[in-house]
Amino acid sequence: MNTPILYTFRRCPYCMRAHMALKNAGIKIELREIELSNMPQPLLAFSTTSTVPVLQISENEVIDESWDIVKWALSQHDPENWLGDAKTYLLDAEILIETNDYSFKLDLDHYKYADRHPEMTQEQYRINCEEFIEELEDMLSKHRYLLADKITLADIGVFPFVRQFSLVDKDWFEQSDYPKTRNWLQGLIDSVLFQQVFQKRPLWKTNDLSVYI
Repeated sequence: MNTPILYTFRRCPYCMRAHMALKNAGIKIELREIELSNMPQPLLAFSTTSTVPVLQISENEVIDESWDIVKWALSQHDPENWLGDAKTYLLDAEILIETNDYSFKLDLDHYKYADRHPEMTQEQYRINCEEFIEELEDMLSKHRYLLADKITLADIGVFPFVRQFSLVDKDWFEQSDYPKTRNWLQGLIDSVLFQQVFQKRPLWKTNDLSVYI
């Protein structure tokens, strides 16, 4: 195979950041949009996680962690210097992603599905989420974006999850005390890059014609 294959699910925040990094890097991929409830056999055959995103680079090389896909894409080509000179932004981005992917993601899932987690109220789960949102608001008071006055890999890594947070209770989020986070989020949602990645595409099935983007 000459073209990497990305198995993805359009609304998944992990897939969003992986796909955005690949698109920004100008890496041509074969896109395979799948259903999470009906994972195709070719994916299950080589994925260790049985989830998405999964990037099959070659017959023998597979990346099945979204953040690793982001870093791999930027290692191939980083036209907008998301990593920074000498990878200046990488360490701070890694620290932020660790919080995002573990504690914030756990709180976010509880907030989204509070009825499945009656140990606390939805409001309490939201308050737990706000610890991370407050951190972002503070960062955005110093720069236009999280680490600088330009987009870095940290913004791409975090914003799909903040987008999910904002959609749980849109009315609350719109009047919340996080104006800088709202503006930052809306700017990324409105970006050409996100709109290109978030296009709706038909589900892939085995033996379908390839879709290259």
